[in-house]
Amino acid sequence: MALFDKDYFVVGPRGLSQFQTMSAYLGGSCFQTVMDNPVTAYRQLVQQYAKDLNGKAVDPKIATAEATAVFRANPVSASMSGVMPRLIGVGFKRIPKFGILLGISFFMGEGESPGVWAAFGASIGSAPFINPIRMIEKQQRAYFKQTGATKPISEILKESAAKNFAPLFRGTVPLMGHSLASALLGLVGQPRLQKYIQKELGDKTSLGRSATGLVASSVVSPIYVFVTNPLSRLEVIMQTSSISGKSIGVIEAIKEVGRDSAKFGLRGVFRGQGIGIAKAIISLTLFHEGRMFLQDAFKQYNIDNGLYTEP
Repeated sequence: MALFDKDYFVVGPRGLSQFQTMSAYLGGSCFQTVMDNPVTAYRQLVQQYAKDLNGKAVDPKIATAEATAVFRANPVSASMSGVMPRLIGVGFKRIPKFGILLGISFFMGEGESPGVWAAFGASIGSAPFINPIRMIEKQQRAYFKQTGATKPISEILKESAAKNFAPLFRGTVPLMGHSLASALLGLVGQPRLQKYIQKELGDKTSLGRSATGLVASSVVSPIYVFVTNPLSRLEVIMQTSSISGKSIGVIEAIKEVGRDSAKFGLRGVFRGQGIGIAKAIISLTLFHEGRMFLQDAFKQYNIDNGLYTEP
């Protein structure tokens, strides 16, 4: 179905058109991106500082202390680092991901409530679009310890251009796994769990939709972070190495995590796990609250204008 086919704008049996559903997903993503950026930046630094400037693994407590020191020295710059490519990425990353997700979902008759196959298709199909944005985002923060400033996007692109932009696709393999877990647990699992919690708790207590959404995110997030944290480590290792230098492949990144684990145990594998759970709860809740707010607004607009009648 063409993007601007007239059917794309027709209000469906659930009160929303495909265009309105897509717009709600993108709007929720923009809201989440801005609000959770400080936590996202802090988590990357905690994982990135697993090695010192000489390339030696350091204790997770030291890495966390160094990340905290960077934030204290440059609170605004560190908190907002990478937010611009992330916002741009809402278009470059989310349009392909949500487009594939919702396209498969509507094709299979699931509407704005996508299922497992839609999540699988979206995670694989969107990876080539998502990875360059994540690479640029991480490179912007990669040298905070040395310079105290974000690396300009123009400089990152210039260095990448010298290698035919191949460095922008570092970390694509672990990203696919990360994206699949994100789609299955965050885009499919959380809304379904929230509906169940709303039914079981919301009808019996005073918990509203926002509260049940927070509960659902709190249940899903530890599972999501447990699955994705090692993959996130691989991405950080592969994407924060020097663009002009030798790239780090998946196998070498796995070996590095293995060496970290051998020295520091599970603390080495799951660096950033705690902040990752906090980030996931915040991100999931903000995204779905923004999405549902816009979906409700669009649906009410359709009702007010006679485009939809509730059964």
